[in-house]
Amino acid sequence: MTESITGAQYAIAAGPYRAVITESGASLRELTRDGRPLVLSHGADEPAPAAFGHLLIPWPNRVDRGRYSYEGTAYQLDVSEPDLDCAIHGLVRWAAWRVAEHTADRVRLTHRLLGTAGYPFRLDLEAEYSLDAADGLRVRMTASNPGTRTAPYGHGAHPYLTVGVPIDECTVTLRADRYVPVNDRMIPSGGDADVTGTDHDLRDGPLLGARKIDNAFAGVHRDEDGLAWVTLSGNGRTVRLWADDAHPWMEIYTADNAPNPREGLGVEPMTCPPNAFASGEGLVDLKPGERFTGSWGVQEVR
Repeated sequence: MTESITGAQYAIAAGPYRAVITESGASLRELTRDGRPLVLSHGADEPAPAAFGHLLIPWPNRVDRGRYSYEGTAYQLDVSEPDLDCAIHGLVRWAAWRVAEHTADRVRLTHRLLGTAGYPFRLDLEAEYSLDAADGLRVRMTASNPGTRTAPYGHGAHPYLTVGVPIDECTVTLRADRYVPVNDRMIPSGGDADVTGTDHDLRDGPLLGARKIDNAFAGVHRDEDGLAWVTLSGNGRTVRLWADDAHPWMEIYTADNAPNPREGLGVEPMTCPPNAFASGEGLVDLKPGERFTGSWGVQEVR
């Protein structure tokens, strides 16, 4: 019997929404409404390009040269992005996750993250995907520490929103007052910067045009429910991503280096900014017996 390289495929549905989550990385491989994609997808028998739909645990984005110190001890992560000499997007996005529950509109997967030389900590991870006919996709990410020592922790997710046309033709709205400048290796080069007067000012929903962005945003505005929103509009459609207050940073990536450049907008809710393992900024100190949870989701507005 043959099997796709991304393992088992877990389909869920509710009303007009359909999604497929893979055993590999508990990744979001497909999300549609009425058959039209809301995120960029890939085949079940090909590796996810440019981190399509990946969950980024126990750190999102990059760690400079894979080096960090925690509680007085220095560690070296594997350099998984050799072109930039960085460790990128955590340890579990290619790992096999086990299905714990699977119903018509919901799937919950788990993964036991065991310690390594570069990350000698122990985490139990859970990713729950659910669909609602009115509100679309909700993803809840949870990390628990059953180990004996406090673990440095952060997470993120990497969907690419799409409305079926190149993002140059779309407007993008993110009400955020600051962004994180980076150097040529995509590592933060100083403190946050004001978005005012820059191509990073997305507060009033400008046409994206030729703007090139691959930065984390901070100072994110939230609605009365504590949610931050990113909206992509074009082609007569509007798709938006929300994230709860466990995610103070939002990465926007215009996919200039993706296999299909600028066909989708990378929108990454994150608990911490790039290089947080080295800087400590936004890092969660997950003590033995503690757990950390954050939620985000995607919907199409009609």
